[in-house]
Amino acid sequence: MSNRLVSVVVIGRNEGERLVRCLQSIAGMRREGFEVETVYVDSASTDGSPERARNLGARVLEVRPERPCAAVGRNAGWRAARGELVLFLDGDTLLHPDFVARSLPEVAGRVAVVWGHRRESDPGGSVYNRILDLDWIYPPGPSEFCGGDALMRRDVLEEVGGYDEGLIAGEEPEMCRRMRAKGWTIHHADRPMTLHDLAMKSLRAWWRRALRAGHAYAEVSDRFRGTGMPLWEEDARRNVVRGGALLALFAAGLLGSLALLAIRPVLSPLPLVVVAGLVVLLAARTGWKARWKGGGAVTLFLYGLHSQLQQIPILAGQLAQRRDARAGRRRGLIEYKGASS
Repeated sequence: MSNRLVSVVVIGRNEGERLVRCLQSIAGMRREGFEVETVYVDSASTDGSPERARNLGARVLEVRPERPCAAVGRNAGWRAARGELVLFLDGDTLLHPDFVARSLPEVAGRVAVVWGHRRESDPGGSVYNRILDLDWIYPPGPSEFCGGDALMRRDVLEEVGGYDEGLIAGEEPEMCRRMRAKGWTIHHADRPMTLHDLAMKSLRAWWRRALRAGHAYAEVSDRFRGTGMPLWEEDARRNVVRGGALLALFAAGLLGSLALLAIRPVLSPLPLVVVAGLVVLLAARTGWKARWKGGGAVTLFLYGLHSQLQQIPILAGQLAQRRDARAGRRRGLIEYKGASS
């Protein structure tokens, strides 16, 4: 085990100081019984990120694909790396110093991937950061997929051919599904792994993140539909029902208010008040069911509200993907985060 090499592959695009902090966290990790190499893969940054990474000792690869996506960067990174184990990180994360040392013994037998807890580095920075911090929390144990940060076996990456570069989102779950189909296990460890800098401060960014999720739901679920191991098929179907029901509810409230405005103006706000009350009840129910994630009553209610309302942009993303597929179009990267200052 003393000769084990772990390759840390970091991908980024215009991460700026976030990338610097990420690479510094890698340098500060506890190394017991293994060596580390760091590979940074840059996707056409314009903020000097490659130079920053070189100055911090990382090997830098620059990719300029016609259709940028995370899968391209991750594939370029692990294929150029030398380690038998590969730790994938996004350039806007901070690595916990003990994650790799504590996780190495678990990458054994039929375990192909170990991932831990990702949390937000600044949950108080915005209401979006606060509620989406809970989005990262999954129960520990065997899981269907991992996120962008994960420790993986190189031989399994080679066996399945790595990430699918045709996907602009959902590439990790799709690859994990192919791993599981070959008998490999994805393990979610109950330990801190990374802190993430979501830096979300606008409704537009929130909408685009959910829109991208809808695109992934549609594309990935269609790929495995009708197989013995579907992925996201039920999630996609449930979103169509919930997103459509919410849109119908809002439309009914608006039309009811307009009708009463012409007949009984004093009662015209009533339909919208009823709709708002129903949404509040749905949000409270969702927050109550998610109470195992912690966060307090207010945060859980806001998380429930987010979980309900995001069904609309997710539905929009599904519809856009299917429209593009029928037209033979391939959508480009859906970005929601700006460059780091």
